[in-house]
Amino acid sequence: MIRVSIIVAKYIFVAGGVMSGVGKGVATASIGKIIQARGFNVTAIKIDPYVNVDAGTMNPTEHGEVFVLDEGTECDQDMGNYERFLNLDLPAINYMTTGSIYETVIHRERNMGYEGKCVEVVPHIPLEVIERIEKALKKAKADFITIEIGGTVGEYQNVLFLEAARMLKLKKPKDVLFVLVSYLPIPSKIGEMKTKPTQYAVRTLNSAGIQPDIIVARSAVPLDKKRKEKIALNCNIQERDVISAPDIESIYEVPINFEKDKLSDLILEKLEIKAKKSDLKEWNNLVRTVRTAKKTVKIGIVGKYFGTGDFVLSDAYISVIEAIKHASFFYKVRPIIDWINAEQFEKDTRTVNKLRQYDGIIVPGGFGSRGVEGKIKAIEFCRKNKIPYLGLCYGMQLMVIEFARHVCGLKDAHTTEINRDTKNPVVDIMPEQKKNLEDKNYGATMRLGAYPAALTMRTQAFGAYKKHLISERHRHRWEVNPEYIELLEKNGLVFSGKSPEGRLMEIAELSVKEHPFFVGTQFHPEFKSRPLNPHPLFREFVRATLK
Repeated sequence: MIRVSIIVAKYIFVAGGVMSGVGKGVATASIGKIIQARGFNVTAIKIDPYVNVDAGTMNPTEHGEVFVLDEGTECDQDMGNYERFLNLDLPAINYMTTGSIYETVIHRERNMGYEGKCVEVVPHIPLEVIERIEKALKKAKADFITIEIGGTVGEYQNVLFLEAARMLKLKKPKDVLFVLVSYLPIPSKIGEMKTKPTQYAVRTLNSAGIQPDIIVARSAVPLDKKRKEKIALNCNIQERDVISAPDIESIYEVPINFEKDKLSDLILEKLEIKAKKSDLKEWNNLVRTVRTAKKTVKIGIVGKYFGTGDFVLSDAYISVIEAIKHASFFYKVRPIIDWINAEQFEKDTRTVNKLRQYDGIIVPGGFGSRGVEGKIKAIEFCRKNKIPYLGLCYGMQLMVIEFARHVCGLKDAHTTEINRDTKNPVVDIMPEQKKNLEDKNYGATMRLGAYPAALTMRTQAFGAYKKHLISERHRHRWEVNPEYIELLEKNGLVFSGKSPEGRLMEIAELSVKEHPFFVGTQFHPEFKSRPLNPHPLFREFVRATLK
């Protein structure tokens, strides 16, 4: 793609109105994508209004998936959206929380970094936010930076981030743009789309000293002209500045829908920039596949992070879901994904037979004892019945435990994460991690981020990657115990990927003669899958399911 260079970098802030979960992350990623398609270098930042220093200690059923960057930062799942849409590996500086900002400011004050000045919430916290934005911009050498402000306007939690945006606008009036992603409900008993909540959201944003330049109007259906006129009049913008964003089947359609309303033209015009025409050819082809794929593949995800009250939180495994989709679209098939609670197999072992209806099974990452025996039963069923299986992190560890129990004859084989007194700890804690647990030092102390692995030729792993050395992202404390490697390999388990020095087991598999696809990874391949570049292991998994 031909790149267009601009002299002064531009900032696009994205805030949310009316309610959480309105789609700010996807909107931010999509705005970045359509600007990137005009030839510009784009990077993206997420600001989380949590006092947590990072997302590592957050419960997935409340906050959604913990995404991990190459540098090891545990962050919000929206960072995954940015990486997937922009096809980038983002650095740690691109993620911040209230906790991390305060931690930095307090540390600087303790080290006399403010030279004895009285340190105040305003302006020092917003100034630290601006400094991080500038560092991210400089590191990426970007023309544009999109900044998503987490939460909803009107909450106390994100006021300081809005203040940082206001201050940056004051400093660089021609280079900063504000986008509000707001929701327009259609109450079932009324049957009419309501604009009043969005009007209140804009007024609340105005009270923070910010006037949105563009409003992305989320709703179940497209906005009609009447609603656009009403929002424009009451929110002090032009009608063309209201972008309709109806519910759609695939998030990958969002950039295409934005361009139907000429959003990139609007942004560039407001920032007084000229650029080449949009090039979304490959993206359009992807969306065409999403819309037209007729053949289906049925995948079951066996896990525990599903329930939140009476609802299913698919966000707990969003990167896994998207990686399945990427690989399926590669083969021009549509995935049907079912959530399977592992605990049901513990209550009634006969229910495991339901796995026969699936073309493939995935056991994703996780922690703790809940549902573990059910997952092991599911893995055993897949191994014996030659159902394609992909185990991710914990899913690999449990795969090794299942193999040790039912093939190697170690009936009490287990992980010391669950049973510290097991006589056969085939999965054990990394020595360097024991002190962290003893000291209750949990935050950001796991084996995190990208590490290299060496692959063995003539294995399924090597066949997928087609190279000897790979780099993948990790998030774990426990490993396959080296003391059991010889026994496991003697009985037919192949460790096709190992750390370069051979100490840590990175990939386990059965040979293709034994099973069409039975592979586990200690790392999280889902974090590096992209819509236009599916991860090799997910691609091979889906290929096996199609057979």
